[in-house]
Amino acid sequence: MREWWVQVGLLAMPLLAAYLHIPPPQLSPALHSWKSSGKFFTYKGLRIFYQDSVGVVGSPEIVVLLHGFPTSSYDWYKIWEGLTLRFHRVIALDFLGFGFSDKPRPHHYSIFEQASIVEALLRHLGLQNRRINLLSHDYGDIVAQELLYRYKQNRSGRLTIKSLCLSNGGIFPETHRPLLLQKLLKDGGVLSPILTRLMNFFVFSRGLLQYINQRKKFRRRWVGALASVTIPIHFIYGPLDPVNPYPEFLELYRKTLPRSTVSILDDHISHYPQLEDPMGFLNAYMGFINSF
Repeated sequence: MREWWVQVGLLAMPLLAAYLHIPPPQLSPALHSWKSSGKFFTYKGLRIFYQDSVGVVGSPEIVVLLHGFPTSSYDWYKIWEGLTLRFHRVIALDFLGFGFSDKPRPHHYSIFEQASIVEALLRHLGLQNRRINLLSHDYGDIVAQELLYRYKQNRSGRLTIKSLCLSNGGIFPETHRPLLLQKLLKDGGVLSPILTRLMNFFVFSRGLLQYINQRKKFRRRWVGALASVTIPIHFIYGPLDPVNPYPEFLELYRKTLPRSTVSILDDHISHYPQLEDPMGFLNAYMGFINSF
């Protein structure tokens, strides 16, 4: 008699095959509206989606929002209106491979390329010579670190960064705890393509998750950039975060970046503070941005 797991596998195969051919779900009305209100620009033949709202008239302030993994610029929708009441321009993009932006395959996705796309977007908008406030989350924190490194090098064509606010991102490889699913997808193996399709996220691929390895390889470059610049830096932290656990992460952050200020949200706030507690997140950010 065959092993039970062989029988289960034989029964599951036609079900799995059928599932893999189910078309992706339709966009919700909210996501459809988000897409309709945005625009696209082209970076090296690839279409990149972005949002650009005009807020306070007469203010010179610009904020650029950098989203996390595995989501999109829509992560910021709950605080978008509040930001337009403080800033003249509120800008966000979907990184390559995420959201409504193109998802080329095969492709070598990297933090460096994502940072270059942010720079290209601001050139496209004619804002390359303006001072920019960066607000980032998760994966976007690492992109912000690379932009900060380039700003520190004072290279031509790089962003001029006025301030940086990070949130719930694994900026330190030694305190980052990737979820089991992230580990499986990052390291590949026979489960990777199945999990990719079953999760209904095209962005779940080995290429995108290589940022975890890049963060380890370039730790000195990216953490060093945070530690050496003199611009105002702030961190908004949801302490229930399983990816950047309390108190280890916060202790290392304060030790490494003693000049940075920190806002700790309520105990029940986890990895997506801008969605879980939009008012608390917005108040924390406004407190920071109004402090200098």
